[in-house]
Amino acid sequence: MSTVVGADEAGRLLDALIKGDMPDDKGRFGPFGGRYVPETLVPAFERLDAGVRAHLHDAEFQRDFQKELREWVGRPTALSFAPRLSEAWGAEVWIKREDLAHTGAHKINNAIGQALLAKRLGSQRVIAETGAGQHGVASAAACARVGLPCTVYMGAVDMERQAPNVDRIRRLGAEVVAVESGDKTLRAAIDEALRAWVTDPDNTYYLLGSAVGAHPYPYLVRELQVVIGQEARQQMLDQAGGLPDAAFACVGGGSNAIGLFYPLLGDDIELIGVEAGGIGDGLGENAATLATGTPGVLQGSYTIILQDDDGQVQETQSISAGLDYSGVGPEHALLQAIGRVKYISARDDEALEALQELCATEGILTALETSHAYAAAREYAQQHPGCRILIGNSGRGDKDMPTLIQHPARIRRHASS
Repeated sequence: MSTVVGADEAGRLLDALIKGDMPDDKGRFGPFGGRYVPETLVPAFERLDAGVRAHLHDAEFQRDFQKELREWVGRPTALSFAPRLSEAWGAEVWIKREDLAHTGAHKINNAIGQALLAKRLGSQRVIAETGAGQHGVASAAACARVGLPCTVYMGAVDMERQAPNVDRIRRLGAEVVAVESGDKTLRAAIDEALRAWVTDPDNTYYLLGSAVGAHPYPYLVRELQVVIGQEARQQMLDQAGGLPDAAFACVGGGSNAIGLFYPLLGDDIELIGVEAGGIGDGLGENAATLATGTPGVLQGSYTIILQDDDGQVQETQSISAGLDYSGVGPEHALLQAIGRVKYISARDDEALEALQELCATEGILTALETSHAYAAAREYAQQHPGCRILIGNSGRGDKDMPTLIQHPARIRRHASS
């Protein structure tokens, strides 16, 4: 699905996005978004929506939020020139280093922002979901910072392949609940967290980790993550002497990508989101939602999802837990529909190869999620010699060591070359 709106309408929608007039008051990004939730959760969502409108852009909240970003998260994160990778690719490569943020990924920007919001709303406890574990770690750390108990729901499959992060979450004082239902990955964890929220919506705050779900979450997460693109844009001007020709970010639910892309929408820059191509093109062999999905409702939002002809949401496959998701944020669905962002995919083996190349040339162990963006950026550089590229390095790869250890032949081959 590449186009659902005409050229004139696409221009109007893009202008509305850039001006901050979207989502609308119903949480719609053009035809996507909205709020499709059980009746029992409607009051909780309305309370959250009112809280976001009252606090998010309030001067006092922003002062506290920016203070935490500076003094606790460690912002601004660095923009690193990659000299050896640039030489190898025949391009000028710059890396926005979210791996250098506290807890090791971009997730902390959103987590501390929502934790501060939960305190202002008088919530007594926080629940969260996680796939790769980085949002779970960030949520646990943020809740420890503001003094709220935290429970993290995580698919049993992801708990096994992200074992270091499971231990980190527990050491930060949060409880981890293994989800054995469904596909036992991120989608199942979100479902379980929503069920837990239904049982106590008045006292519980659901700290959603990506730009997905029912309104106002896609908007809220975007607004807390745009610091990535705002910093990167100014850093490119200051350090590189100009904006990039193209910017790349991996896309699962899409929080790091929307954080990087949103401040760049009005610039003459190619924006390329990279999904998980998994092991093949067939349904169930990948998590390339925007490449092969169709419109539908998933976990409270009308967006693009991976479903069969009967509308049954399908399980996904990816070597990266954080991209292993059957849907995508509604703002990304719109950005594809209007043609402002191009969405492609990289397969498991390509991501592994890109990860090792980055390790060997720049001394950066990136997350398996982010390595998909590097794989696509390398191909782009080969097709556009001399171009200037910006890559959003969403997180570090320590958490992926249990998975990487299972691929010793590939690693040894590259290390000896």
